[in-house]
This record gives sequence, structure tokens and C-alpha cells, in this order.
Amino acid sequence: VQLQASGGGSAQVGGSLRLSCTASGSVNLITTIRWFRQSVSQKPRELVAAMTSGGVTSYGDSVKGRFTISADKAKNTVHLQMGSLESEDTAVYYCNARYVAGVEREGDSWGPGTLVTVSS
Repeated sequence: VQLQASGGGSAQVGGSLRLSCTASGSVNLITTIRWFRQSVSQKPRELVAAMTSGGVTSYGDSVKGRFTISADKAKNTVHLQMGSLESEDTAVYYCNARYVAGVEREGDSWGPGTLVTVSS
């Protein structure tokens, strides 16, 4: 499974951005797509949002009510719509795919990070 993220950039406080993560390869083996982020001052990576192959979503406490994860299955793409942005949302965002790698084995694939900068 390979991932390609896009959509990062700059926004003002209160604004919005949309990130996209497109999967290729053995996409039928993906069980969960997750978005993480990492800022300079925050380690390890923070889980932002997740969506299972069945469409169940979950969010980190810091983004609940502001971010929405959705999927376009026809395009093998998961979007992260970010709204009411805060300066604390500034980070490098990574998409991650968890997939079936074998009998009772899971694998993880990471896309390249995409930088989101929120300024006032």
C-alpha cells in the first residue's frame, strides 16, 4: 500500500484547509486510514482522525467538532476537512494506512508529511 498526501499549506486562524490522502496498491487490504500530526514541540505524533473500512470515524479530542474525515472510495482517497483552524493546528500532517499483511498480522504504510501552517 502506498499513500500520497496533498493539500497542505497556509491558512489564517479561523480558516479552513482540506488534506487528501490517496492510496494505491493493495487498497482492498486497508482496514483503517488515520491522520496524524507532529509539531516541533510535540512528540510522538498525535492521532487526529481515523476512518475504518466500514466507515466508522473517530477524532482526537483537540479537533473534535472542527475536523471531519471522509472517504471517496471511487478515488481511493480520504479527505481531512479542517475548519476553525487554530495556531495550535500548525504541524506536519501524515496519513497512515493500516492493512492486513498476513494471517493475524497488520502492516502500516505512511505517506509523506504535508505541512499545515496556521497564522493570525
